[in-house]
Amino acid sequence: MDLSVVDLSPVPADGTAADAFANTVAAAEQAERLGYSRFWVAEHHGRTDRLAGTTPEVLLGRLAAATDAIRLGSGAVLLNRYSPFKVAESFGTLDGLAPGRVDVGVGRANGPPAADRALGTSRRVESPNEDHEERVRALVSHLYDAYPDGHEYADLDVPRSGDGPPVPWVLGSSPASGEIAGKLGLRYCFAGFIRPGFAERAFASYREAFEPGALPAGPDEPTGMVAVNAVAAETDAAAARRRAPAEATFRRMRRGDLGDSTPSVAEAVDELGGAPEPTPATLDDDEWPRSVSGSPETISGILEQLADRVGVDEVMIQHAVPDHGDALESHALLAEAAGLEPRN
Repeated sequence: MDLSVVDLSPVPADGTAADAFANTVAAAEQAERLGYSRFWVAEHHGRTDRLAGTTPEVLLGRLAAATDAIRLGSGAVLLNRYSPFKVAESFGTLDGLAPGRVDVGVGRANGPPAADRALGTSRRVESPNEDHEERVRALVSHLYDAYPDGHEYADLDVPRSGDGPPVPWVLGSSPASGEIAGKLGLRYCFAGFIRPGFAERAFASYREAFEPGALPAGPDEPTGMVAVNAVAAETDAAAARRRAPAEATFRRMRRGDLGDSTPSVAEAVDELGGAPEPTPATLDDDEWPRSVSGSPETISGILEQLADRVGVDEVMIQHAVPDHGDALESHALLAEAAGLEPRN
């Protein structure tokens, strides 16, 4: 099983965005050494008191300078907010900085109303699925110079490295996103930490709709990845305790109150009324937790079960570990669990 990482650039307690980005760079460098397949960064708006990652295309330029081999990408650029041509120019530039190893993961989401207004994002679209599909199609057409002769954009170019354009992925958390990825014949990543109950239906929709060759950037057959909120520690009990901030954050989201900062492990345990129970080594057939944890032996089996359910060979790890040292240790243990081959 291949492993990848999506990093949200969490702001440490009493820290700044500079500290968050330094930690993201260190995490990318470690992921490359450990043998992770790809390292993606996220886009969130209006939450910079806790998540500094607002602009993947900027942060990825710094990561390109700090790494040599690992694939780099966005998880995701929110395409409903931007011009597909501008996104194509940004990622073409990144391809020039990290030739042949850039992924452009695209999704869609609304944020806080004030942030959406400031970004000029329409919160109401007449046909949102058709709109998103057309935006993805336009992005790929710009990246791969695929507009036919005579099209108004046929003579528009984007920067290129010559080692192959950025590889597009459609990201989502619903069957609709899977269907869009399939119709366009692109790679698909499902966010299992957002709506885990839709995972199997989303991948079924993806495979049923898959049209190879619909766009020039696609694989010959359905190719997917599932993103999971997962943490590891030396023992199942220690890993469950390390998972507490994620569980407390999910509980806050259900209440609609994220608080002023991400809770520490101790604060989260107190907020939850105790440490979470360890994730069982064998999940029930209908069980898909929003976050999982375990020792290397336990977490390996859990990730294999979730990947097998949706028929993928790669899992992307999202974590909400507020302590940077704990996060790096968790990534190292997850790499051990998956049997990754370190890079020299």
